[in-house]
Amino acid sequence: MAGRWIGRRWLPLGLIGLLLSAGCGGKRATPKTPVAPPAPTLIALLPDPETHVTGRIRVSNEYGTTDVSTPRGSLRITATAPPGPAKPLDEAEVTRLFGSAMSGLPPAPRHFTLQFKFESDTLTDESAAQIPAILQAVRALPVPEVMIIGHTDTTGERKSNVALGMKRAMRVRNILTDAGLASATLDVTSHGEGDLLVKTRDNVAEARNRRVDITVR
Repeated sequence: MAGRWIGRRWLPLGLIGLLLSAGCGGKRATPKTPVAPPAPTLIALLPDPETHVTGRIRVSNEYGTTDVSTPRGSLRITATAPPGPAKPLDEAEVTRLFGSAMSGLPPAPRHFTLQFKFESDTLTDESAAQIPAILQAVRALPVPEVMIIGHTDTTGERKSNVALGMKRAMRVRNILTDAGLASATLDVTSHGEGDLLVKTRDNVAEARNRRVDITVR
């Protein structure tokens, strides 16, 4: 029988082949676990909570572009296909998907307009009645900011109207601080006749332009 020496021992060649085969076949490759593709990303266009304007967005990747301009319009985007198509979400779906995130947003700013008697810093009776609502809106916020902007109509000189607008704004500021609001939360300025609510020619007495605009946020 043919054979060979292994160290100091002699083994048959057939047995050597059997040993080599057993050594080579002892390990098997572990099968790889298939990796799921990443989930699509949902993009939705929601109206502005203050103005209710929807606006427009354009979503693009290397495969294409889709425009979204309808309220609550949404689409899904992946890395392997064009974005879209755009489909509207109903109110219940918006609440389910984005309710927790939307609840964490700060409340929308509140706006108030107070009007004044001709060439004075005296509030009209209707405007004076709005003061409690303004105070309530400010006190409802943990860290409020209040912008007070005075305006005039186009009667009188432009420079004097800036001063009159400031006088009206300061009048409102004093009313609010006398009611207990911190002066540090109030920002006061005047636009004079430079930002008319109702556009008029020069030297036109327009009651709606004699005002103070207040934004609470």
